[in-house]
Amino acid sequence: MVVAVLTVLAGIARYAGGVSHVAAFVLAGLALAGGAWIVSFSTEQVGHRFGPATTGLLQSTLGNLPEFFVVIFALNAGQRVVAQTAILGSILVNALFVLGLVIIVGAMRERDHVMRFSPRLPNDTATLLLISSFIIVLVGLADSSHDSASHHIKAISIVSAIAILAVYGFWVRQYLTTEQAGADEGVEPRLSTAASLTLLVVAGLAAAFVSDWFVHALEPTIRTLGISQSFAGLVIVATAGNAVEHAVGIVLAAKGYPELAISVVKNSIAQVAAFLFPLLVLVSLLTATTLTFALAPVFTGALLGTAVIVWQITGDGEATPFEGAALIAAFLIIATVALFE
Repeated sequence: MVVAVLTVLAGIARYAGGVSHVAAFVLAGLALAGGAWIVSFSTEQVGHRFGPATTGLLQSTLGNLPEFFVVIFALNAGQRVVAQTAILGSILVNALFVLGLVIIVGAMRERDHVMRFSPRLPNDTATLLLISSFIIVLVGLADSSHDSASHHIKAISIVSAIAILAVYGFWVRQYLTTEQAGADEGVEPRLSTAASLTLLVVAGLAAAFVSDWFVHALEPTIRTLGISQSFAGLVIVATAGNAVEHAVGIVLAAKGYPELAISVVKNSIAQVAAFLFPLLVLVSLLTATTLTFALAPVFTGALLGTAVIVWQITGDGEATPFEGAALIAAFLIIATVALFE
């Protein structure tokens, strides 16, 4: 009911006169987060019938619907910087801020303050993130050096997107067909499959409309508040679009389901880096503004550093509150840099 009211209010703020852009932006952001929660809840109900692997994949795939629409509408509005930093922000928010919170919450409830989970998914996620980072670093180097390849960034991005999507497809097949160790037991669905799918369809359609309202109010809000486009995309848009992982991962960790909590968050990181980003590069060919893998050097470095940090902390299948705090600190540093970009 609350989400429905927020969505209606966001629609009124979008089309009614006399409403400030900041108020419309806040209402659209809250409605977007609420819609993401509905998507999360319904996919969780479906996914619990199949174990942590499928649940995590479903939630990360469908949970990124709001962000997919936000980036598409941003590209249509010519806001390339916001679109690029929103995608990058999704990776950084989930890999650093959300994962850090999940680790702190999950580790603190254990007697020895160590959160344990299967290392397979974290290592696979790190591999996918490193491959994506490798492409982005290559494109960034070519773009900044103004060599012959710099004149073909669009073509390089298209070929790279197809290659990364192929690798992601191989990974998904392997991930879903390989028996997952450490499945969490005792998680019972609260809704029938039919009810869950109905909620999912309604929330997905609502996300498309709310994303349009969100982007419409974004540019004037940036001007009013005096913040940079990089900070808006990296922090504000990414946080609103990834509300699913924020809530679900932390709650699951607090309830004592470490495998499922890590699966949700780590799947989302892999999804954005190796599926959503390359997919949007291809889809953007149909929009007013083309998206490529060419990012600002500072953000290219941030992505590569994040891949290494995440691999170092989660690769052994154990994590402590100290390591969770280190992840959050890294995100705060990147957000501060984005604020002054």
